[in-house]
Amino acid sequence: MTSEPGPPRPLPDPASIDWSEIDDGALDEFILGAPREFTRDELVAAAGLDPEESGRLWRALGFADSDPEDRVYTRADLEAASTVARLTRDWLPDKNAREAVARAVAQSLSRLAEWQIGMLAQVAAAHIGELTPRDAARLAADVLPELESLQSYVWRRHLAATASRWVAGAQRLDAAHIAADTWPLSVGFADMVGFTRTTRRRSMDELGEMIERFGSVTTEVIANGRGRVIKTVGDEVLYVTEHPADAAAIALGLRDRVRTEPALPQLRIGLAHGMVLARYGDVYGEVVNVAARLTSEARPDTVLVDKEMFESLRDDPRFDLRRIATLHTRGYSHLRAWALRGARER
Repeated sequence: MTSEPGPPRPLPDPASIDWSEIDDGALDEFILGAPREFTRDELVAAAGLDPEESGRLWRALGFADSDPEDRVYTRADLEAASTVARLTRDWLPDKNAREAVARAVAQSLSRLAEWQIGMLAQVAAAHIGELTPRDAARLAADVLPELESLQSYVWRRHLAATASRWVAGAQRLDAAHIAADTWPLSVGFADMVGFTRTTRRRSMDELGEMIERFGSVTTEVIANGRGRVIKTVGDEVLYVTEHPADAAAIALGLRDRVRTEPALPQLRIGLAHGMVLARYGDVYGEVVNVAARLTSEARPDTVLVDKEMFESLRDDPRFDLRRIATLHTRGYSHLRAWALRGARER
């Protein structure tokens, strides 16, 4: 049995607010777009959710449990909870799948939110004396609709691109592979050499510039090469492509581009190809492990590939492949590898 909430409590007009006096709670409500009106039990009852599972989903989204008496939930929370109830009934009957979806969404959006608030903080810092912290808070509230619209646009673009890749890939696979989320992919790791040592010699501003340039360069080269970034972890980027030749071209492109970037140290890159478990926006499996091991064994400014990549690239005139000594690395006592170069480097 659900209960109907009363009429909404409106937020004040932003133009009438003295932003120098606004407290953190009021700012929070402006960013959320609605006042906090409901306790946890009221929200669960109104949305028709199971109390125990709603708690698990909330934690999967990355938020701590609220005290039962605290009114911390908004109409937007109620609408989202009602949507979850509909999805549970119509599309996601498996509770494990629901929690996995919540975790995947939360991890991506939490990182995006951290970056956006940091960006606004930098804007405020660049205008000390002109822009107060409260002015920065007002800026956050003002820019939110534009950010939200832009995020929706980019998400739809990525959704369309992913759907196209998925349909094309599904035509080459049987139902068992599709159901298991396993796909033939080329996996690449690119790692900045001596990152820890480099950070000791650079100021925070220089470190920030280096991280920014690394993200900019890798995103540009990988996108232009028909690949996609899976994740960036500190000094390393993980990317995938549908075809080995694209992964190889991206690797050489990254190496060459970084050579022209004074702020960036050299890269070492490892590539592997095969069946990969692609789930929740990440990739898993033996191929990913092999690519990581090849990266750790590669010398600065070089690219190593595994046997499957070698077999796919050996007759491609754009690439030169040279067998190196068998590698003995963690988890692999006899890992065969080839050094990859462009054909003009022969």
